[in-house]
Amino acid sequence: MKNILNRLQVLAKTGPTMPKMTFLRNQLDKVEKHFLDGGKLEKLHPLYDAIDTFLFVPGYKTENGPHVRDSIDLKRSMIFVVIALLPCLLFGIYNTGYQSNLLYDSSYNSNSLLSNIINNIWVGAITVLPIYIVTYTVGGICEAIFSVVRKHEINEGFLVTGMLIPLTLPPDIPLWMVAVATAFGIVIGKEIFGGTGFNIFNPALVARAFLFFAYPAYMSGDKVWVVKPSWYYPSGESVEYMTKATPLGDLANASYGGKIPYVSDVVEYSWFDMFIGFVPGSIGETSTLCVLIGALFLIMTGIGSWRTMIGCVFGMLFMTIILNYIVGPLFAKENVFLFVGPQWHLVIGSYAFATVFMATDPVSSAHTEQGRYYYGFLIGLMGVLIRVLNPAYPEGMMLAVLFANGFAPLIDYYVVKANIVRREKKNKFALAHPSSSKFKKPAVDTAAPEVGISSARIQGKSPK
Repeated sequence: MKNILNRLQVLAKTGPTMPKMTFLRNQLDKVEKHFLDGGKLEKLHPLYDAIDTFLFVPGYKTENGPHVRDSIDLKRSMIFVVIALLPCLLFGIYNTGYQSNLLYDSSYNSNSLLSNIINNIWVGAITVLPIYIVTYTVGGICEAIFSVVRKHEINEGFLVTGMLIPLTLPPDIPLWMVAVATAFGIVIGKEIFGGTGFNIFNPALVARAFLFFAYPAYMSGDKVWVVKPSWYYPSGESVEYMTKATPLGDLANASYGGKIPYVSDVVEYSWFDMFIGFVPGSIGETSTLCVLIGALFLIMTGIGSWRTMIGCVFGMLFMTIILNYIVGPLFAKENVFLFVGPQWHLVIGSYAFATVFMATDPVSSAHTEQGRYYYGFLIGLMGVLIRVLNPAYPEGMMLAVLFANGFAPLIDYYVVKANIVRREKKNKFALAHPSSSKFKKPAVDTAAPEVGISSARIQGKSPK
């Protein structure tokens, strides 16, 4: 016991030390020569570089200026996004199992709480994890092939894309469709534009859009949200589906019936249920609470743009008010979805998930600070407009984000152009009114360096 206390005292003084992993470092150094120029495996250098930089900090540095010093690099920013997505992933696994057991396990209500929790996690894990395995396997192969052909390193951008693709899919999606959609999203959505940092559209949404238009029966309707694994529930011969729509589907199919129904009358789930996420839906998009936790993390770390998120919220509020109070009274008999309030739009479907994780993609979104407000506003406006007025597709956030991706460069162009025009007018006014106090340069008191700027400080010396 005394030895343990002594070790704890030494550890408290010196602090914990990380293992050097010298053996692993030496093994990588031994085989490095085979992957360099002239080596027998030089074409596979991107694969070696990916493993090396994943395990260790890169041992090379930029030799020519200019130098931009920042604590955030591509790898760290991607890891932060993955961490922000973990609450959605973990809850998605649990909710997938919960929805399946609630429907197909006849003894679910009589089982103990601990037994139900374990079963929910187990069924969700065996459903969701294979989707991730297929996504990262197919996507990793595509990334490796393009890296070898183009002779550049494997970028970390696929870490986030590989996390996002399964979270936007229904849990019963066939694995071969996941593979095809992942390859389409990586190749068509990103690699043909030049790879990470050059894509116009969000690759994860490109993959989901491909599945929606190529296989709509698996991505919409009322049979795609709860899966019954036949080998887990042996009473069935094949996979069975829940013949019930999601809350969005219920609202889209609601009828007028002589009066305007409340959302709670059409949807069997309460607002709180949809906020927490215990509803059928895509794997990672049902829980608004988990999305808000991820949003808070992204904003605190500076990875996600709060301007884009705020723009999405105001765009949704603007369009919802117009539909509720102007368009709704005129066409109430045709579409009761027109009267759904903003508090419901926030928790129904993928609105929150798309606002936080899809709209804030640093590559395909607007890059100017002011432009991000307009970009987010366009997404929120179009998302509500599509989901309300298009009965064939009640979930409009995917198309809204892709639509705004195409307009992001144009938004940045006009924001920069407006800034240039504003500065030109300011300069012309300054030249025309040199005596205006607004444009006078502040006087420098060389006799009092503590007040003004002395010549010694300008030359890089400390004033005496």
